[in-house]
Amino acid sequence: MKKVTASMLANAIGGLDKSIPYEYPNEKTKTKIQVIDVKKGEGPVTIKRWNPLKGESYSNAKTVNISAQALWRMANAIEPSRPVNVDRVFGASYNSRSALEALLLHTEFFYLCYPGRLEKMGENTRVKTGHKHLIYLPDEPHKKGVIQELEKSEIVVTQVDRELYFDALHLNESQTRDKAKVEIDRRHAQIQLMLIKIGEAFGLNSWVARNDHGIKYNGKAFIEMDSVIRSLDDVTALQGYTKSVTKGDLIDLIWLSADGKKIPAVIEIEHSTGVTSGLTRMKSFKEEAPELAHMTYIIAAPDEIRAQVVKKSLDPQFLDLDIRYLSYSSIEDMYLLSRRKIEGIDNIKFFHTFLETVKNI
Repeated sequence: MKKVTASMLANAIGGLDKSIPYEYPNEKTKTKIQVIDVKKGEGPVTIKRWNPLKGESYSNAKTVNISAQALWRMANAIEPSRPVNVDRVFGASYNSRSALEALLLHTEFFYLCYPGRLEKMGENTRVKTGHKHLIYLPDEPHKKGVIQELEKSEIVVTQVDRELYFDALHLNESQTRDKAKVEIDRRHAQIQLMLIKIGEAFGLNSWVARNDHGIKYNGKAFIEMDSVIRSLDDVTALQGYTKSVTKGDLIDLIWLSADGKKIPAVIEIEHSTGVTSGLTRMKSFKEEAPELAHMTYIIAAPDEIRAQVVKKSLDPQFLDLDIRYLSYSSIEDMYLLSRRKIEGIDNIKFFHTFLETVKNI
């Protein structure tokens, strides 16, 4: 069976009739989508979206691109006969994810399904009512241009081995109530949590930005977790560098060796195109911190803003940071791998295989 690629997805969408609008799988969503153009190869896919109930129409709708990066991210998540939750693939990091999902469902090889979800609660396992997924069935094509729901009660999505139940995340009470901002903050917290857990698996402690100490997971604040340190003042590597403690206070996440003598990673999580603030915080920290061997400065960001991360990181004022880029999808992959006991390898070298050196991109 061929691996699904961005080109395959682009070609499938390109095969849809471009003269008609398409619906979303959610009946409550009245927005229409129409394919304008699909660039040969890996995209992008150009579309228009409009909501007639809001007085919008095709003629005044803005054109939007579904990028090659988004197509690749979707392609990498697809395996034949395995349900895929598109919202989980993209998190809140891509505002055209629902349009991409809808268009794929209108192609002949993707079906809509609501698989049960296998969830482990203590020693008991139960099947919960499922959420919306799409499933790729290359050997069972349906009529192109319509959404076909697959009714197979035996389909179950297993989430047990992921271990992290993100529904258990609770943001600081002071966080804004704006829904869009809450979703961004929630995704930021998810990435922080995965990095904390990856660090634990690697035998590392973590520093979490002071203003995120109160975020709770399973009823326990980040700052109360066993592998999260309470203060940078006590870090052995920073003794004598008092200003570095102040400068590092708001950095999203810093990994530390168990003895506090090494700092393998300084990580800023950037969810949108505003990369400069994170780079500035890391630069200020670097100017006051000791020059430690293997100390790496990293921007963790969604796959689709990789180009912006590269552009900002190559600004002359930030070149000395020698930034590494770490995609959200790589963090998710690394988290799942770190849940297994991998022996006989250097954990830090293993971590570096997921990083991209910005200067070389």
